[in-house]
Amino acid sequence: MGFFLIQNADMNKKRVAIQGGSGCNHEIAARAYFEDEEIEVIPCLTFQELFDTLHNDRSIYGIVAIENTLAGSLLSNYTFIRESNLKIIGEYKLRIKHNLMALPGQTIDDIKEVQSHPMALAQTEAFFKEHREIKLIASEDTALSAKHIADNKLNGVAGIASELAAHLYNLEIIKHGIETNKKNFTRFLIVTDKAKTEVDELLEEDRINKSSIVFSLAHEEGSLSKILTILTFYNINLSKIQSLPIIGHEWEYMFYADLVFNSYTRYLQSLDAIRPLCSNLKTMGEYEKGRQSYEPNGVSSEL
Repeated sequence: MGFFLIQNADMNKKRVAIQGGSGCNHEIAARAYFEDEEIEVIPCLTFQELFDTLHNDRSIYGIVAIENTLAGSLLSNYTFIRESNLKIIGEYKLRIKHNLMALPGQTIDDIKEVQSHPMALAQTEAFFKEHREIKLIASEDTALSAKHIADNKLNGVAGIASELAAHLYNLEIIKHGIETNKKNFTRFLIVTDKAKTEVDELLEEDRINKSSIVFSLAHEEGSLSKILTILTFYNINLSKIQSLPIIGHEWEYMFYADLVFNSYTRYLQSLDAIRPLCSNLKTMGEYEKGRQSYEPNGVSSEL
């Protein structure tokens, strides 16, 4: 991680807001990121609820999915982070693994219906082409689908969720790894109150090698290419760029960019160089490039 925490021995464990129910991928990613610390997760049904929670209690950390290698970017979350004035302090890339689970003792032949998040259903399409007799039902969350099956003791109904969800809700995994594409990762960003990062945490510059920025440009020929040329001159790798329209300004865009670099000094110089050419330049976070999860067989937990 790009931040090292200075904590008193009696300081309470971290509270981390997640989107989804207990056992979801946000919780798996949060526990992996804060692997050496005890955390308390705060489940939130939606991303709006997650950011409302962070707004109401600035002591809470948040973990936010920002992109998936198959589904692409979660565009609304860029806006949530920018408008929240929270700071990105790290990232984690989680391998997505979908598991079919049901009440104990059931087999695939017993299953008449499967409930899960629409993305989980879409990412397991090939598996269910071999089981066309099973009815697929979209739900609001993978882990909450597992909980619903367990709470209501639904025989003949399965869910698609993580191994953690199966453990939490005492379900039995009928089939591991039913996802169609095995190279499926979700990147999560860890966010927190800017004032907290300045007071409670010590940032070591030699560990920072990634930054997330946002800026807007005049609707002029070559405006973006000039920015990219300057970043290249300073040996900055543009690992991602995402444009979003500026509401109320036709054909004008905000650009969200992830920058990777070897020299923090050169990175700061590059920002000074592009600042006169763009508007509303904002650094949303500076952090250490995140780890990517793997298990010994090349897979890890799910979406």
